[in-house]
Amino acid sequence: MTKSIILAGVGGQGIILAGDIISLVAMENGLDVKKSEVHGMAQRGGSVITTVRFGEKVYSPIIGPGMADIVLSLEKLEGLRNIDYLKEDGIMIVNDYRFDPLPVSSGEMDYPEDVIDRIKSISKKTYIIQGRDIAVQIGNIRVMNMIMLGALSKILPFEKELWLKVIERRVPQKFLEINIKGFNAGYDAMR
Repeated sequence: MTKSIILAGVGGQGIILAGDIISLVAMENGLDVKKSEVHGMAQRGGSVITTVRFGEKVYSPIIGPGMADIVLSLEKLEGLRNIDYLKEDGIMIVNDYRFDPLPVSSGEMDYPEDVIDRIKSISKKTYIIQGRDIAVQIGNIRVMNMIMLGALSKILPFEKELWLKVIERRVPQKFLEINIKGFNAGYDAMR
């Protein structure tokens, strides 16, 4: 059976690295993998979406509306923006983190206050992860991607040890320890 995952967030959050890690873990399990990336604004803070599809045979990385098994969102408004891709029985994993896009930070628009409630009203299976709070406790805000990957790993059929091995291969040595801490904290936070 093919799994379709959308990772959504903003530039600088490590969405592409997270997609690479998911892809490598699936490949290590002998699955066919297709991945694509969509960069909104090519700078920190612009929307970034990565799609990952894996299964026995996958022909395209494209995930249409209502086709995603999982939407993993590193920023809650990006989760709401991408919720239309979620299957009716799909799983939403959302980092309860707010990043003000340019129209909000410039005062042109307001950030909706009820983002999490709106997500929960649409998605029947929603997990809210306090990724920013966990990252602050760990001591590095930049590990939110690993925290969210740890949460995701809990619901995918791959061994935790394999995730850790792939992270070891993909993350530079000087950042490895903090990223492993983030992954483990996200894994533990997923309930």
